[in-house]
Amino acid sequence: MHRTVSITFALSLVLTAALTAENWPQWRGPQGQGISTEQDLPTEWAPGKNIVWKTELPHGYSSPIVWGDRIFLTSAIEGEAIPGVIPESVRIKQPHPDSVAGDRKQTLKVLALETKTGKILWEQTAYEGPVFDARHRRSTFAGPTATTDGKMVYAYFGPEGLYAYDFSGKLAWKIVEKFHTLGLGTGTSPVLFGNSVIIQRDQDEKTSVVVAYDKETGKELWKTPRAIQISWSTPVLANVGTRTELVTNGTDNVIAYDPATGRELWKTKGVESNAIHTPLVGKGLVIVTAGFPAKRIIAIRLGEQPEDKRIAWEFSKGTGYVLSNILYGDYVYLSTDNGIVTCLEAETGRVMYEGGRPPKPTNFMGSAVAYGGLVAMTSEDGDTFLLKAGPKHEIVRTNTIDEPVYSSLALANGRIYIRGEKHLYAVGN
Repeated sequence: MHRTVSITFALSLVLTAALTAENWPQWRGPQGQGISTEQDLPTEWAPGKNIVWKTELPHGYSSPIVWGDRIFLTSAIEGEAIPGVIPESVRIKQPHPDSVAGDRKQTLKVLALETKTGKILWEQTAYEGPVFDARHRRSTFAGPTATTDGKMVYAYFGPEGLYAYDFSGKLAWKIVEKFHTLGLGTGTSPVLFGNSVIIQRDQDEKTSVVVAYDKETGKELWKTPRAIQISWSTPVLANVGTRTELVTNGTDNVIAYDPATGRELWKTKGVESNAIHTPLVGKGLVIVTAGFPAKRIIAIRLGEQPEDKRIAWEFSKGTGYVLSNILYGDYVYLSTDNGIVTCLEAETGRVMYEGGRPPKPTNFMGSAVAYGGLVAMTSEDGDTFLLKAGPKHEIVRTNTIDEPVYSSLALANGRIYIRGEKHLYAVGN
């Protein structure tokens, strides 16, 4: 009888773990919000503690995604200058002063790793040769994070194409559509809805589009023009009960579309700044933010709304340039580039605190994630500061991998995956 009880108890533990574990299939996780509901993720690590494995990787800033026993990432390897190559932004006389590498050979790769050991299972070259346009000097041609539905993995390299691979590394299809990036590169990541892969491709007011491709064939399902300036934001899917809305951040306007058809559902004012941050969803709102040249936070009511009731509240402080913010529980946590936190009540925009600082001076490119009542902010130095969620600023622990980090963390199946400048780390209890 004791043996039966022990077996039953052991099985219940396994089933509980299976129920609480989850994949991290896209940029910012299951809902694109940077939040994990897992309860057994590690809260302490260092080079000699709770590092399960680390694997050397080629260069890239895309974040890891995880499905089951597979991790997927992209990389960009830069080669020699190619004589006679002129980036598109130079050709159309719109180069940015921080543009680089548009005249060099680039090798763009998709990699699959094993979660248990970190072993690279396959590595496919999606594209090799000259690129259509340049990139920002602090960016990479492997910036967008891939996405997966558990059968295929979809990797996006901007003007160099969207690629679909099966889990064995076989290319199923690719779509290559050239467009200028003003020499700043691509930041938006693909999202999945139903049978489609959706890309927000903002170039300028005349050529920007949001477009959907069939997951199995790559065939274009719909393409909707949008009079929006260049952006680098990834859209989000918001369930509003009677329908799902695809919400896009933008300088000129914030626009929601029907993700099945591309039909515009509603439109309101934009952030009037560089639209880089991913929108936040919660409390019946979508909250869009931007950090340069102006700091903008706009809370927008989802669903059918009178035009004069669409905006719930606004705020104009506390945001950074590149890193997206996070809505966790009842609060929105805004962060500047050097990690100074502002906490707002999500429903009302009421300030709970301002000026929360990290334990030491640092800078951030990766976006925060949240789990177990903590908000994890990882700096460019490779330090992760665990902020206790709530209306009072409190850093409860600082962890490190002692390697620069420019990507965002992935939380999946009991582990935290951190892409450093040269290695991928698996952190586990």
